[in-house]
Amino acid sequence: MDWVRDFYSTTGRWWGPAISGVGDRERGRAELLAQVCGAGPYRILELGAGFGNTAAALAERGHEVTAVEISDRAEQAQRYAGPRLRVLRDDFYTVELPGGYDVVCYFNGFGIGTDADQRRLLRRIAGEWLRPGGTALVDVMNPFVWAGWAGDRERREADPSRGYAYTLEERTDFDPVHSRYTDTWWQADRPDEAITQVGRCYSPADLILLLEGTGLALGQLRVDGEVLDRHADHAGHPALLRRAHEYLAVLQHGGGAP
Repeated sequence: MDWVRDFYSTTGRWWGPAISGVGDRERGRAELLAQVCGAGPYRILELGAGFGNTAAALAERGHEVTAVEISDRAEQAQRYAGPRLRVLRDDFYTVELPGGYDVVCYFNGFGIGTDADQRRLLRRIAGEWLRPGGTALVDVMNPFVWAGWAGDRERREADPSRGYAYTLEERTDFDPVHSRYTDTWWQADRPDEAITQVGRCYSPADLILLLEGTGLALGQLRVDGEVLDRHADHAGHPALLRRAHEYLAVLQHGGGAP
């Protein structure tokens, strides 16, 4: 996982001015938390908090938030720090935190490292951070859509008026044996300086197996904003097969559905 700091620090420099504000996506996540958990306020831990903008949207709603980010993006997140928001630049595999959180969030990032790494993180959530009866909200990468992107290439032209100062190129691939995506980016004028992120994808069935023995159990699946009845037949499900590159897993401390 040595690539993590460099990848997110570099991409943070590339598109931070465009996506580091508190907008519809961030406030949508705060609203989603309210739908799943109730209005609160809560003590919330956000892992992989990036620019801190989702944490800021949560703090806007009166929650007390601790945001943990390993990359240089944490420095940008500090602009949102205040009485209800604490930002830590640290590794969530090693950071020491007091625990007792009502909610732990990990948006758009779960899957870095091995299955053993994911279980280690899930055990930390259940055993160290989440209070009994608490809830974790975790975005999980969907293998079916990532597999469909295998071999794709894309070029994104610079648009300084929108905060994109660099012309970038992207190449996506997928390993169907290990269910991993690779997502490689480079500045168009610097192809020899490409950087790659690698992530493990989990089908809902794989996720349920991964959770065994972690102290967390799957309560809900949300795909494209809709609650999925995971006990029903979903043959041909269009969102999971073709649209949603990630889905939200609502995890309950010690089992039990919300």
